Amino acid sequence: MNKQSREVSYFLSSQYFSDGIRITLSILLPSLILAQFDQLQTGMAMSLGALNVSLSDAPGPVMHRRNGMASSALISFSVTLLTGFARMSPYTMGVEILLFSFFFSMFAIYGNRATSVGTAALLIMILMIDRPMDAAGVVRESGLVLAGSVWYSTISLLVSRLQPYRLAQQALGQCIHEIAKLMAIKADFYDVSTNLDDNYRHLIAQQVDVSEKQDAVREVLFKSRRIVTESTRAGRLLLLTFVDVVDLYEQIIAMYFDYSDIRERFSKSSVLDQISSVIRRLSVELDHIGLAIQLPVPFHKSTNINPILEDLKRSIDALGDQDGSTLVLKKVLVSLRTVNQRLTGLQKNLVQPISSPIDNEAMEYGRFVSHQEIDLKSFLDNLTLNSSVFRHSVRVALAMLLGFVITKLLPYGHHSYWVLLTISVILKPAFSLTKQRNIERILGTLAGGIIGVFILTLFPNKNVQFGFMVFLMLGTYSAQRINYIVMVICVTPFILILFNFLGVSYLGAAEERFFDTLLGGIIAFMASYLLFPQWESEQLKKPMQAVLKANVRYSQLLLDSLSGRPINLVDYKLARKEVYVTSANLSAAFDRMLSEPKHKQRNEKLIYEFVVLNHVLSANIATITSAQLTNEPKAYATPLLRPVKRALFTLTESLHKLSSAAEKQNLDGVAPDINTPATSLTDPALLEQLNFIQQVSSDIGKIVERLVTREHIIKNRYQTA
Repeated sequence: MNKQSREVSYFLSSQYFSDGIRITLSILLPSLILAQFDQLQTGMAMSLGALNVSLSDAPGPVMHRRNGMASSALISFSVTLLTGFARMSPYTMGVEILLFSFFFSMFAIYGNRATSVGTAALLIMILMIDRPMDAAGVVRESGLVLAGSVWYSTISLLVSRLQPYRLAQQALGQCIHEIAKLMAIKADFYDVSTNLDDNYRHLIAQQVDVSEKQDAVREVLFKSRRIVTESTRAGRLLLLTFVDVVDLYEQIIAMYFDYSDIRERFSKSSVLDQISSVIRRLSVELDHIGLAIQLPVPFHKSTNINPILEDLKRSIDALGDQDGSTLVLKKVLVSLRTVNQRLTGLQKNLVQPISSPIDNEAMEYGRFVSHQEIDLKSFLDNLTLNSSVFRHSVRVALAMLLGFVITKLLPYGHHSYWVLLTISVILKPAFSLTKQRNIERILGTLAGGIIGVFILTLFPNKNVQFGFMVFLMLGTYSAQRINYIVMVICVTPFILILFNFLGVSYLGAAEERFFDTLLGGIIAFMASYLLFPQWESEQLKKPMQAVLKANVRYSQLLLDSLSGRPINLVDYKLARKEVYVTSANLSAAFDRMLSEPKHKQRNEKLIYEFVVLNHVLSANIATITSAQLTNEPKAYATPLLRPVKRALFTLTESLHKLSSAAEKQNLDGVAPDINTPATSLTDPALLEQLNFIQQVSSDIGKIVERLVTREHIIKNRYQTA
C-alpha cells in the first residue's frame, strides 16, 4: 500500500470521519423525518440542538463526554430561553452578548472540553439572535433545542456503548501515524540535499503533533475505567501497545548524531542513502502498524528488514577507515536494529496478542494524565489582567458587542449573525492563531461561495442538490477538528444550498456571507492586535523554564543511574513524558511567535538555538539512561560522573537566571543531588557521550546568559525612557 492509499485509509478509518458521519446523521435525521409530517421548522430546531451539543462531544473517556454533553444541553436550553426574550430589545441583547461572551469564554480555564461547552453556548446565542418568535415560540424553541441535544447525546453514547474500544484504537492509530511521519523526517537528516536547519524545524514541529496525539491517547486510555481496571484482552493489548509505542518513540528521538560531521565525512559514499532508505522502510512498517490498529482488518504481511540491515552493515564495513572512523555509522546501525526489534514486537502483538495480565497498579496510569477541577475559586483567581484567559475573554466580549452594534447600524441584510459567528470562531487567545484563522476563513468562504453558486447554477435538480449538501455536511463535520480551511470551504456551500431549500436567494446569500466574513474578520483581527494583546515573545520565558526544569530532572535521573542508584521505572517515564510535553509546548509557542508581526518578535535566533539544543540534550540523555535501565545498576568512577554533575549545575543555574525572585522560591525541588559513591568503574565511550552532554548544557547556559542580558538592556532602556 503506497503513501497516498495509507493516508486515505487513515482518514476513512479515523475518529474524525466516523464523528463526521455520526454528527451529520444526528443533525440531518430530525429535520428529514419531521419534514415528512410538515414540521420542518420543528425538525430544524432539534437539528440545531444536536449541532450545538456535538461541539462538546470531543474525543475522550465516555464519562467525560457524557458530562460535557449534559452540561452543554442544559446550558444551551438556558441560553436559548434567555436569548429568545433578550433579543426583543437591542439593548438587552447587547448586554447579554457582552456578559455571555465574557462568561463563556472564561470556561477556557477548565480545559479543552469546558472550552467546547462555552463555544457551544456562544453558538446557540448567536444563532438565536435573528429568530423572530413570540414568548410561546421562545419556550417551544428552547424545548426543541433541548430535545435535539438529548437526541444527539443518546446516539453518541449508544455508539460508544456498542464500540467501547473504537475511540482508543483510532486515537492510538493516529498517534502511531504521526510518529511514523517523524521517523521519515529523521531519514532526511542523512539526505545531503536537505537543509539541516529546515529539517530541524520540521522535526520540532512534528514533535508538537506527536505530543498532542500522545496526550489524546492518554486521556482515552488512562481515564477510561473499562480499559484500565477491567482485565479485557482488547484493553490489555491497547495499553501494552501504547507503552511500547512510547518506548519506541524514545528510541527514535534518541537516534541523534552529529549530522553535519556525518555528511562531511561520508557524503561521497552511498552509505548515507542506504541509512535514509532503511529509516524510511521502518517508517512505512510503523505506519502499517498504526493503520492495522485503526482498521478492523488483518495486519498486512510485514517486510523483513533484517536483510536490508545486513546490506547496510556490509557497506559500513567496506568503508574501512578511508573516510575516518566508521564508529558513528556502526552506532546508527545499532539504533536501527533496536528500532526494528521494537517494531517486530509490535507486529507480533497484532498477529498474536499477549494473554498475560498487566500490573495496572504498578504502572500508576493516573500519574500520567492531568486532572482539572472545576470550581469557583479557579474562576475568581483568573479575574485579573495577569490571566491570559481573562484578557482573551474581555477581548471577545468587546469584539462581539462591537460586531453586534455595527450590524444593527448597517441595514444591508437579514443574516448579520454571521458577523458574530465569524468573530467567535476567528478570535483566539494568540494573535498568530487569530491571523491564521482570519486568512483561512476569508479564503475558505470565497472558495466555498464559488463552489456553492456553481452547484446551485449547474445542478437545478433538488435531489442532486440535497446529495451535495449531505456530502458537504460530512466534509464539514469530518474536518472541523483537523483542517479549518477545509471545514470553511465545505460549510459555505452547505449553508447556501440550505438557504436555497428555504427559499432564500443563494446569490444574495453568497454575497452577504462574504461581506459578513470580511467584516467579522477585520473586527477580530483589530481586537487581537489592539485589545490587551499578549505577544508570544513576552510569554516564552515560562515554557523555556519548564523545558529546563524537565531536563534538570531528566539529568538527575541520568546521574542517579550512573551512580548505581536504582531508578523507579514510573518515575523515569514521567520525567521522559515531561521532557516531551514541555519541549512540544515551547516549540508550539516559538512557531506562534514567528507568525506575529516582525517588530513584536524578539531573540528568535537565540530561542531557536535553545529549542534545538534542548532537543539534542534530551535525545542524548535518553540514549544513555534507557540503556542503563535495561542493565543491572552499577556505579561509575567520579571522573566519569563529573560531566553530568557539571551539566546539572549549568542547567540549574540557567533555570534560576530565567526565573524571577518569586519564581526562585519554587525551585528548591529542582536543586541537583550530586552526592555520589566513589568507585573505579570507567567506560571511555560513555565518557565521550557524557562530555558531549556537558558541552550541550554549557551552550544552553550561554544562550540563557545572552537572553537574560538582552532582557536587562531592554528593561533599562524602558525605565530610562
